[in-house]
Amino acid sequence: MTQQIVTAAILAIGDELLSGRTKDKNIGHLADMLLLSAIDLKEVRIVADEEEAIVEALNALRTKYDYVFTSGGIGPTHDDITADAVSKAFGVACHHDEKAMALLGEMYKRRDMEFTEARQRMARMPVGATHIPNPVSTAPGFVIGNVYVMAGVPQVFQAMVDAVIPTLRTGTPVLSLAISCPYGEGDIGTPLAAIQKAHPETSIGSYPRYVGQKFSTEIVVRGRSQAVIDAAGADVAAMIDGIRRERDILENHSAEA
Repeated sequence: MTQQIVTAAILAIGDELLSGRTKDKNIGHLADMLLLSAIDLKEVRIVADEEEAIVEALNALRTKYDYVFTSGGIGPTHDDITADAVSKAFGVACHHDEKAMALLGEMYKRRDMEFTEARQRMARMPVGATHIPNPVSTAPGFVIGNVYVMAGVPQVFQAMVDAVIPTLRTGTPVLSLAISCPYGEGDIGTPLAAIQKAHPETSIGSYPRYVGQKFSTEIVVRGRSQAVIDAAGADVAAMIDGIRRERDILENHSAEA
């Protein structure tokens, strides 16, 4: 079966993320959703509310990956400049989208609130962009090319992600096998590297644990074929067994001495 690989990147935008004032919740949520959709998240960047920084990062990511998802910077304030930056990256004008203006105008009318110039900023998007619906607070995100521009507020971001995910092309799911290893990374590093080299179609990760005075490791083998995972897993099991036998021999020699 031909394996399909679909890649993605996340660009989180906001001075508040870099200062630590706001703790990001969107990256982890979207990473989980992409994993469930068999889309490989390959890169995450965080940039300040600076147009050139956003344009530079966006142009680098959108040419490298199948999808780019942005969060933040599409609100009503002066530092919400994502729409302008995305428009510049694509070389098109940024305008007040007619449909977005109507949606927001009706919403503020129902709430008996003035549709101010600041609030109208939330209807701005690149010419040619299409809407990402926002069932939480009405102001839409937008899609242009392979770039999905969404709000930074977690509740709104998650609602937009729910709308976007079903529209995406997905890849072959990644399978995984977790193997408990009673030895620390210092003991398994060299042989595990050799196993990874012998099984290039897999990705082998090691995750150290420390309980009491003892180190151990969880080894996770990932791949898109059960056969390649099983083959690498068998080698990992053989490695663990080999280390155990070597230690048993050393202990026996020590006891006899």
